[in-house]
Amino acid sequence: MGAAKIWNAMEVAEGARHSVSSKIPSSLLTVDHSLSIPLMKPKIVELCKDLFNQWLDLDDSHFSVETVSGGITNLLLKVSVREDEGKNVNMTIRLYGPNTEYVINRERELQAIQYLSAAGFGAKLLGVFGNGMVQSFIDARTLTPSDMRNPKLAAEIAKQLRKFHQVEIPGSKEPQLWNDVLKFFRKASTLQFDDGEKKSKYETILFQEVHNEITALKELTNRLNAPVVFAHNDLLSGNLMLNEDTGKLYFIDFEYGSYNYRGFDLGNHFNEYAGYDCDYSLYPSKDEQFHFFRHYLDPDQSNELSEKDLEALYAETSSYMLASHLYWALWALIQAKMSPIDFDYISYFFLRYNEYKKQKENCFSLAKSSLKARAW
Repeated sequence: MGAAKIWNAMEVAEGARHSVSSKIPSSLLTVDHSLSIPLMKPKIVELCKDLFNQWLDLDDSHFSVETVSGGITNLLLKVSVREDEGKNVNMTIRLYGPNTEYVINRERELQAIQYLSAAGFGAKLLGVFGNGMVQSFIDARTLTPSDMRNPKLAAEIAKQLRKFHQVEIPGSKEPQLWNDVLKFFRKASTLQFDDGEKKSKYETILFQEVHNEITALKELTNRLNAPVVFAHNDLLSGNLMLNEDTGKLYFIDFEYGSYNYRGFDLGNHFNEYAGYDCDYSLYPSKDEQFHFFRHYLDPDQSNELSEKDLEALYAETSSYMLASHLYWALWALIQAKMSPIDFDYISYFFLRYNEYKKQKENCFSLAKSSLKARAW
């Protein structure tokens, strides 16, 4: 990844004019992620006028800007525009975090978002610009990790995930998990830190051991022949929104979306029950997972599924849950070097890697038992 060409947000804004998104307005303007909202507002107004010509003559007082959330990779803004007829238009502007192109393929995201939006997922893409995108505003609240374990919501997430996995995105259908993990590994294992504390923690990592774990898990999961689907790959509570009045659930933020193994999306989602604090005592029990699987595999006949099918998906999901730990552990090391956000990413690496090691033996034996049962 180091020597490879790093994708540039400006190129996609330019490329949007010629791609499947040719009807999507695009601008080469960029907005400084680090500015305060009052200083950012004139830039946002300029951007809106550049993208949407119908607002060219509106006075700046017609625009209001507020922060929706600042994740650990992006800044989300709500922009409200009061048009001359008195009608209010609400939009979301997402500013990409600095250096996120090291771990996110924005071109892949931009293409996928249009097809996912057409299939009813996420917000509608309204425009792209140098370091972000404009989308329709979703009137809903973001879920918390504890919401995800609510049986009714878990069933709804499972049903929506089944539909999400049925969306066809043009292009290569090659699963990206191990390509991404190995890219992350190459980048993560050759970092140089100036900060003394980061440097000393980083130097305790046994990269040969990590590589051996990747190889062993890749070999094991390959034998499971898990279905390949277009996966969200980052289905944490912050990427799930619920409109309490209508009960409608939304999946948002497809930054990490790619063709991938079904079990990875499931195992990764279950890991997120632990929240940012990584409290893995909150990982769903077997019964909770079976509840989810029933609604995922066959929402109409959720109680008719055989124990054998549920056990097989349990083993598949548990194996890819391990892969999720390796993926985000290595991701965190790259962020420790690249991200300006004040977050202890190196400690996060150890939280994820240590949980991988703790769960490894049990998950490997589950997978091997499942493979034996299939052979009979």
